[in-house]
Amino acid sequence: MTNRKRIWGWYFFDWASQPYNTLLITFIFAPYVKELIGDGAQAQTVWGLGIGMAGICIAVLAPILGAISDVSGNRLRWIWLFSVMYVVGAYALWWAAPGDFNVTTTLIFFAIGMIGMEFATIFTNSMLPDLGPREEVGRISGSGWAFGYLGGLIALIIMLALLQENAATGKTMIGIDPILGLDPAEREGTRAVGPLTAIWYVVFMIPFFMFVRDPKPPKPPKGAVAAALRGLGGTIRSLPKRPSLFAYLGSSMFYRDGLNGMYTFGGIYASGVLGWSITQIGIFAIIAIVSGAVFAFLGGRADRAFGPKPVITVCILILTFCAISIVLVSRDSVYLMPVAAGSSLPDIVFYVIGALIGAAGGVIQAASRTMMVRQADPERMTEAFGIYALAGKATSFLAPLLIAATTALTDSQQLGVSPLIALFLIGLILLGWVHPDGAPAPEKEDRAEWPAT
Repeated sequence: MTNRKRIWGWYFFDWASQPYNTLLITFIFAPYVKELIGDGAQAQTVWGLGIGMAGICIAVLAPILGAISDVSGNRLRWIWLFSVMYVVGAYALWWAAPGDFNVTTTLIFFAIGMIGMEFATIFTNSMLPDLGPREEVGRISGSGWAFGYLGGLIALIIMLALLQENAATGKTMIGIDPILGLDPAEREGTRAVGPLTAIWYVVFMIPFFMFVRDPKPPKPPKGAVAAALRGLGGTIRSLPKRPSLFAYLGSSMFYRDGLNGMYTFGGIYASGVLGWSITQIGIFAIIAIVSGAVFAFLGGRADRAFGPKPVITVCILILTFCAISIVLVSRDSVYLMPVAAGSSLPDIVFYVIGALIGAAGGVIQAASRTMMVRQADPERMTEAFGIYALAGKATSFLAPLLIAATTALTDSQQLGVSPLIALFLIGLILLGWVHPDGAPAPEKEDRAEWPAT
């Protein structure tokens, strides 16, 4: 198996898994839930609570699974397991029917799929340093992220053009009935987003499992799992001795939480505050994804040329500007300036914001996993990405719950997203303590309880 095939196989995980973010979390299913619930503020609150609870589960289990995998090996086995969760959780969203909508059951299945996606991502991310030399990791990561965005874009176009019906007309974006005889009155075209996401993943994970190989691990010694958990404890206790890694985990914890908040509530926000139709949200999504794909590719080259830290810094500044802009753009005013009724200016400005979020979001996520490779102990890479996931999810409930609480207190979707501004600024401040090339890990004797790998 050539390394080129392994890299392309690895890229296909991003391609296969991206629709969960694009179609379910942000642009199709979340606005549909808002339609079913009716009230935008209530939908934003409920959605925030559901995403937040799933995030807590991911935060608790991610580093444990990573530590066990580093000792027992066979990352592909874990990816198979979590792929099943992804497929089951996504497919089950088909049953979120208008006349028989159970928000609790829907959120449980949504969380199962989301947890499967996040855990599978931990193990695929940990393979990144095996794909090329250190100086090429940034380019590989950026290209993979761009390829994933392209997959999400194609899945979105299929969804909008052929399946998702407008609630008022029953027609898709191109003016036809949903294909496959799906009933617009029962919103079957929109509900098909769950099965489409699941089937897409199954089909496009085939190249991943064909081309990606893991070195056969040595047989783990007796008591390896217990040793792995002790080693994880040693890793966490050693973090204060590694200020660069510690600062990076803290920084990424906050800025990734802010970005996920934007993705999670973007569709619901546009629907509730600007009154956008499904078609307008679809156009917004296409603009954001195209921007994300192009700039993730370019960002990978910038990462290779300048390193991930300056790339991440610029992206945080752009996302902070976008967070401020979201709060200051509504149907009645743009940056505190009143606009005439029916003006298209708020729509245009929000489309531009979407392009910026897509561009900065794609670049920062690709550069972030490159930075983690630089900061981590090469011998414990899966555990490192488990802790990275912990950092990303330890406060993943924070943005949804802060948005839920602020929205409930102010009864305003517009003010409800304001906590995102603070999350980005905290991430930017903490990034100042991060060494661009990482810092050496503590000596082995400082981590005597770590098991050999």
